[in-house]
Amino acid sequence: MKIGFLTPEFPHPKTGNSGGIGTSILNLSKGLTQLGHDVSILIYGQKEDEVFIENNITFYRIKNVKVKGISLFLTQSKVQKQINSLFANNQIDIIEAPDWTGFTSFIQPKCPLVIRLNGSDTYFCHLENRPVKWRNKFLEKRAFKKANGIISVSQFTGDETNKVFQTKRPFQVIPNAIDVQNFQTVTPTNHQKILYFGTLIRKKGLLELPLIFNEVHKKNPKAELLLVGKDSKDITSGSDSTWKLMQPLFNATALQKVRYLGSVPYSEIKQHIEQATVCVFPTFAEALPVSWLESMAMQKPIVASNVGWAPEIIDDGKDGFLEHPKNHLAYASKIVRILADDELQTQLGNAAREKIIEKFSIATVAAQSVAYYQTFLNTK
Repeated sequence: MKIGFLTPEFPHPKTGNSGGIGTSILNLSKGLTQLGHDVSILIYGQKEDEVFIENNITFYRIKNVKVKGISLFLTQSKVQKQINSLFANNQIDIIEAPDWTGFTSFIQPKCPLVIRLNGSDTYFCHLENRPVKWRNKFLEKRAFKKANGIISVSQFTGDETNKVFQTKRPFQVIPNAIDVQNFQTVTPTNHQKILYFGTLIRKKGLLELPLIFNEVHKKNPKAELLLVGKDSKDITSGSDSTWKLMQPLFNATALQKVRYLGSVPYSEIKQHIEQATVCVFPTFAEALPVSWLESMAMQKPIVASNVGWAPEIIDDGKDGFLEHPKNHLAYASKIVRILADDELQTQLGNAAREKIIEKFSIATVAAQSVAYYQTFLNTK
């Protein structure tokens, strides 16, 4: 099968910065090529047009067309022409795109189009109880309704997306995946290190984390908190930095045990996971976060939020702990418990890796995706 991915991001030196969508496409692409399928990645929003091949994947960098007032329409037309040309030349059989900002809303591909729900802007605004831009909701809903098929990375995300768009579209749940072989573990030399990695932003619970760590520090003054990830503006307060908002929330002595590294290359994330004793994700809004999967694959105990999608990844008490981020004391108590118990660390870590191998490996998820794609090619 020849599968194309249309995306605004991909983790490659030539294509710029990437978040979770790009990482999930990278992992799925690996699994698909290992199964013998052809993969093409079409990345729009690039500085120039370029085609290159690497690791058996063909990359199409697409420069946006910039004309005031009609840039989106012209770029969509350009992308549509590219997709249909690849289809006509037997270079792709099917195209997949993410739901974010509904880029495919006015694209008419001649091949089947599948939308994968990693969380639209409408979805995240709904979870955060804040208004969504009318334009974004219109485009995302249109793209969602006109796609040939829908994959959701979690049952929760699919259900909530139908709710916010007031639809009842059927969807197939296929989770995000990771390359398990690329995430092996070593025993950390520091048994008191807590790691958060990801964007510093309110929706990921970063304004709760200082209050949680204050409670951890009271019970375990040796505990250290390492923060890794890009800083971001805060929509609610208007601050240009979430990190600036976080710092006053730490107690003075607790803040001395906090290090913020900022954004680091994706290739370095694994090193920080290796040295962590426990990874924490007190988020309020996700779809199915790859960061959780990466930590679990490296046999790291996780304390994560108990919101929405979380039970689809973690069985509380078996392969990690779940707690609401606003229950600061309870959340902190679970972190402290893990830091103090080597046997519990091993127990949770081993169970976590076993689950990742069973349910979230690239081979498993790629096979599920191919089976879903095939239903549209069979009926074509």
